[in-house]
Amino acid sequence: MDKQGLSLGEVAFSFLSSLPPEEGKDKQQEVNRFVLWYGKERPVNQITPVEVANYAQWVGSSSEATRRLEPVKAFLTYAKKEGFVKANLASQLRVRPTSAKSSLMPGPKQRVALAAEDYVELKSKLAVLEEERGRVAEELRRAAADKDFRENAPLQAAREQRDQIEAQIREVRATISAAAVMEDKAAEDLVVRLRSRVILRTTSGEKLTYTLVPRTQANPAENKISIQSPIGKALLNRHQGDMVKVIAPVGELRYQIERIEFES
Repeated sequence: MDKQGLSLGEVAFSFLSSLPPEEGKDKQQEVNRFVLWYGKERPVNQITPVEVANYAQWVGSSSEATRRLEPVKAFLTYAKKEGFVKANLASQLRVRPTSAKSSLMPGPKQRVALAAEDYVELKSKLAVLEEERGRVAEELRRAAADKDFRENAPLQAAREQRDQIEAQIREVRATISAAAVMEDKAAEDLVVRLRSRVILRTTSGEKLTYTLVPRTQANPAENKISIQSPIGKALLNRHQGDMVKVIAPVGELRYQIERIEFES
């Protein structure tokens, strides 16, 4: 089993299941909050130290924040110990003595040096978050249709998820607006992003071409696939030359990324 290919939700379930029932119950809320912040389906090995530090900053800098971060720290320690991640992400969950929640984000006059592939990865992440915002907005509309607000758990959950997504969107947009993009790397270092045209080769030698687009623009007849589709998710942020696998109803499919092209 590829431990580092598991999703955040799967690793969180494994962690909580490993605890005694009462301890698992105590930690579940804060662990689930962290998982929802970055997305249950996101591969655990894509979480970066900077993102974990940003989460700690978002939680705050009080004794209450320390209590809330402890279950998340235990979860990330478990993920490292069990080999789900390589980095010691738990070390980034430090409560900083400051009231400015945006101190980890670039200010309006700061410039952040980013490699070209990191910049396009941020743009792709923003596109995914904006699509997710639309989905959550629809869930909010459905939940709000239930007039009994006293025990409307779906409405409360959708509101919390909306707030988390909005916070992430603000953070990513702030980083993008402050980015100073460094000189492009060689073609083999480029990564798949939104609007990429990707040429794939199957294990049987067949060549396939797809363009990654937002879900609302997907059109299989024109080889335009959503970045939220199984193939789109497998390709996003991968490099030219990488082998990728896709779990489909017919079984596991494997492709090699032969070439990545971008819209001019």
